[in-house]
Amino acid sequence: MLVLLPPSEGKAAPGRGAPLKLDSLSLPGLTEARRAVLDELVDLCCGDPDANDKAREVLGLSEGLRGEVAKNAGLRTAGTRPAGEIYTGVLYDALDLASLETAAKRRAARSLLVFSGLWGAVRVSDRIPSYRCSMGVKLPGLGALGAYWRAPMAAVLPEAAGSKLVLDLRSAAYAAAWKPKGEVAGRTATVRVLHAPTRKVVSHFNKATKGRIVRSLLSAGAAPTDPAELVEALRDLGYEVEAQAPAGAGRPWSLDVLVTEVH
Repeated sequence: MLVLLPPSEGKAAPGRGAPLKLDSLSLPGLTEARRAVLDELVDLCCGDPDANDKAREVLGLSEGLRGEVAKNAGLRTAGTRPAGEIYTGVLYDALDLASLETAAKRRAARSLLVFSGLWGAVRVSDRIPSYRCSMGVKLPGLGALGAYWRAPMAAVLPEAAGSKLVLDLRSAAYAAAWKPKGEVAGRTATVRVLHAPTRKVVSHFNKATKGRIVRSLLSAGAAPTDPAELVEALRDLGYEVEAQAPAGAGRPWSLDVLVTEVH
């Protein structure tokens, strides 16, 4: 199973590990695309106060987040940590990778792929510095990152997916960077989390429930090979799931997970 996750807007503090080594990251076919984004982001964030104001505007940062510009300026020399420690927030708090048992941690390292405006996508074991650059950013040179990543991702992600089930838990901005096609799409399942009484998506518990779903699957050692098996695995784990099979070939399944308590 390959699980596609969004990153978190907030990041943990920089690590004390060795600086970034782009060539050491997973999905090496993305290395040159990553280098181009990294170079432009660092250049954008280096400079005098006027340049920093421009960087904040491009990155969509408030005055209170001015420190994020300086963080980006030092990305090449900053200490690194595993991506699973860098990303924080509601989904990652619920997933709580650090507390998984050893076997579940190994499954997480193999199956979780976090999408990123800066890196394209990384595995949770990849060592990266803390940064600020969402997929919604439009860099002056490279343009909108969601569009920029489509070609590199299309060349690399089908191989990463292989013959596995793809569980897509990304938000819309990150889903735009790669949309499974053809045979891969047919074994992809997208998930919404709905408040059962209202049938509405509520952002906070949507993220938290997605984190719990991934944790449950990893902890149970579930290994569904297609969306239908995923539905059964989730129901066995106690989730209320409504599934909609695609109307035609080459389209993903849609799963609704119904939750009664908002937390």
